[in-house]
Amino acid sequence: MVNQLSWKVGGQQGEGIESTGEVFAITLNRLGYYLYGYRHFSSRIKGGHTNNKIRVSTKKVRTISDDLDILVAFDQETIDFNFHELRDGGVILADAKFGPKIPEGSNVSLYSVPFTEIASELGTSLMKNMVAIGATSAILNLDPSLFQEVVQDTYGRKGEQVVLNNMEAIRKGAQYLKEELGFDRSDLYLEKADGQKRMFMIGNDAIALGAIAAGARFMAAYPITPASEIMEYLIKKLPDLGGAVIQTEDEIAAATMAIGANYAGARAFTSSAGPGLSLMMESIGLSGMTETPLVIVDTQRGGPSTGLPTKQEQSDLMAMIYGTHGEIPKIVIAPSTVEEAFYDTVEAFNLAEEYQCPVIVLSDLQLSLGKQTVEPLSYESIQIRRGKLLNEELVPEAGNQGYFKRYEITEDGISPRVIPGMKNGIHHVTGVEHDETGKPSEAAANRKAQMEKRLRKLEQIEFNNKVHKNDKHEEPDILFIGYISTRGAIEEAMERLEEDGVKVNHAHIRLIHPFPKEEIRPLIEKAKQVIVVEHNATGQLANLIKMNVGFADKIQSLLKYDGNPFLPNEIYTQSKEFTKQGVLF
Repeated sequence: MVNQLSWKVGGQQGEGIESTGEVFAITLNRLGYYLYGYRHFSSRIKGGHTNNKIRVSTKKVRTISDDLDILVAFDQETIDFNFHELRDGGVILADAKFGPKIPEGSNVSLYSVPFTEIASELGTSLMKNMVAIGATSAILNLDPSLFQEVVQDTYGRKGEQVVLNNMEAIRKGAQYLKEELGFDRSDLYLEKADGQKRMFMIGNDAIALGAIAAGARFMAAYPITPASEIMEYLIKKLPDLGGAVIQTEDEIAAATMAIGANYAGARAFTSSAGPGLSLMMESIGLSGMTETPLVIVDTQRGGPSTGLPTKQEQSDLMAMIYGTHGEIPKIVIAPSTVEEAFYDTVEAFNLAEEYQCPVIVLSDLQLSLGKQTVEPLSYESIQIRRGKLLNEELVPEAGNQGYFKRYEITEDGISPRVIPGMKNGIHHVTGVEHDETGKPSEAAANRKAQMEKRLRKLEQIEFNNKVHKNDKHEEPDILFIGYISTRGAIEEAMERLEEDGVKVNHAHIRLIHPFPKEEIRPLIEKAKQVIVVEHNATGQLANLIKMNVGFADKIQSLLKYDGNPFLPNEIYTQSKEFTKQGVLF
């Protein structure tokens, strides 16, 4: 028996690959297993190879696995594309319809199962994915009846007969593998899970749920991969809470609508990916100049331009910090797990109102679309903080010719804020430089005072857990630094290095800007070498560390920019290679 394994289903996009993975994964999640799922898909609606790789374990996992135990193939391309991942002793379940072939001499077992034929005999070839799930259940020694609840939830709206047919397809698949093909390998039987109930969700759903929990009731956005699920989730949920989602004509309109809604007193936000953020840059500057709260979610993908819309990358980092023209206060935070995506989104709305500036939640495709087991969320721990938003009783009597000092020079750089229509709250709002009441002003002294006032906000950002630390060694051989979705792969590589006698610490940065130099500096100081793991070609995070902390002679970049996530073994192997080359120690 095994306590974890990796399963992948592949075929042509549009033929039910995603639903196959969903039924399989949700069932195992409800049995109490921990899961991590990642989809490879093309930037088209139908056609092109797609696959869904799901890791199943009796303990928590935060990344996809290096190898593959079971491959379910609906076409030969799936075998050709994914065969290299299969470990010795791995299993391929393939539809007999296409006459599957594997390389000669390989230590992999191929089982041809007539997925399509069995499904057609039951009424429709569309159920071939359920036959495949049944065959998988036989490999894992799972009773087909365990899938009943999920099949009911998934297909119940289509009628009871559809549910019965799908369950029969699962039973037939299991029966064929055992009785016709004589499958019997206990080395792939899964150990029993703990049966605990946990959530299973993608990062985008956690971000959307975090926005709801934070009190956001308006979202303006334009669809774009890999951010669209945030909008799609809230389209279903916000109307029931008195809120609304507007699909705008472009990202420029989305950002300015969100600014307007925030100015009116609502909690509002937008989300997009790299190309959309490029269009929002002028609006982000408007938020900074008018000191209007604005939350933006950036789900990074492969660039530049249209680039790789459905592939993993982390190349927006510098753009999110320095992309706007001029200088404004800006906060950039980067969750590293689905749980953090929920809590950090809540905190983003608090920070935006407390510091009256744009706050960017920086995600990436792997975090946004990768599906993880999530412990129950703690709604009791959520706080709503609105900063210096005044109620009418606190607005001072009108002075200075009847205008409210919306941009009053204050010691902490944060001015009192009102919403439109409040008594004694009248003031100008403009994107040009202005005085304390908002009236345009080009006076040199005023410009200097307002500029310094705005930038003072960055001197006192309060954010819990700016850096996730695992610093158990006083003098580590290696300090790994990463951000967002690389956390799981780094943590597993660390375990292997420790087994080799290498002392390893880890810092995962969650507050990107303003940079947490005081938290990072001591970690770098005591390390012999620093390896910065990131998904881009130019080492943006490594360069940011060098700019803010120094120690360029200690820092080595481990980069990946081919569109695929890091595997634990890649980080482990490359770190060992650095050692052989004399880069480390």
